[in-house]
Amino acid sequence: MTVTIKDLAREAGVSVATVSRVLNGRASVSAATRERVLALAAGLRYVPHGAARSLVTTKTSTIGVLLPDIYGEFFSELIRGIDLAARRHGYHLLVSGSHSDRAEAAAVLQATRGRVDGLIVMSPEIDGDTLRATLPSSLPIVLLNSPNRDQEYDSIRIDNYGGAFAMIRHFVEVGYRRIAHVGGPASNHDSRERLRGYREALGALGAEIDPALEIEADFSEAGGYQAGRRLLAIQPPPRAVFAANDAMAIGVLCALGEAGVRVPEDMALGGFDDIPTARYVAPPLTSVHVSIDTLGARALERLLIAIDLKNRHERMREVLPTTLVVRASCGAPARGTGAHRNPTEAPSVSCVDTDSQGRRRP
Repeated sequence: MTVTIKDLAREAGVSVATVSRVLNGRASVSAATRERVLALAAGLRYVPHGAARSLVTTKTSTIGVLLPDIYGEFFSELIRGIDLAARRHGYHLLVSGSHSDRAEAAAVLQATRGRVDGLIVMSPEIDGDTLRATLPSSLPIVLLNSPNRDQEYDSIRIDNYGGAFAMIRHFVEVGYRRIAHVGGPASNHDSRERLRGYREALGALGAEIDPALEIEADFSEAGGYQAGRRLLAIQPPPRAVFAANDAMAIGVLCALGEAGVRVPEDMALGGFDDIPTARYVAPPLTSVHVSIDTLGARALERLLIAIDLKNRHERMREVLPTTLVVRASCGAPARGTGAHRNPTEAPSVSCVDTDSQGRRRP
């Protein structure tokens, strides 16, 4: 049977209030009573009732996380970053995916009411109007990679545009002019920004512009594989391919390999995110590095500030920089390529060269 605080008080011969003071670390209890209560609590395996405690403290010590999906290395790294930071501060997570379904995303938000102290939301289906209609204004919320420019919420996003521009600039400097792009869904903010960086880099750097070289996929390995098969039918074929995430780049790599197209000898390849697997495929994948776990940890730290200040704080909007990591799949000798700076939107991009094991080269 579950041991309650009343059972513990009866066994210790003290009041429920005294047991509560001991468990909450209050000083107004004698040392002997404190030791007796704690010893009994350990012996009886007493576990405080979280819901009951939250009614008294108005704190659940739980953070809600809503993501587009929970499958894949990007999301596992993001969750890891959030979770490690949360545990350092004594919080636990409730994680759910919206699966690109607006109704499902709204239902998840509804389900978090009263169960979490704050929310981290990465969902292209959710905008400010939905949040205001679904959740109390007092609930702290941090948006990740959101197109929402609503000043009511804290937000952190990746420099998608700058990372994409840096990749195309690198390809052009290596000598490629006919460069294809495998993008994510048109409805996705990250996908749109990476496509914008690709297009504007082609124009600014004098590379070939051909709408037939733009293929929309779904950010998955399978989607990248199908896109790779479509690339094989394009004539003349592209000399390089920029995939909007590493999962799709790996799918493209598989399709090209099956067709006997060598990477990078016949077609160079680059991705985005620099997930852990990127350095272990053959050939190792050139990618735009995103510190994914740092993104999660920063979101959690920002949310805790909002919680501590009871959501009465100046809202923060932050852009995390990206880094171009040059590996064998682009067919270039390991070297830095420099950062592109657009006069209207200057991305913070640097370049790091690594060997096949992901180690930084001197």
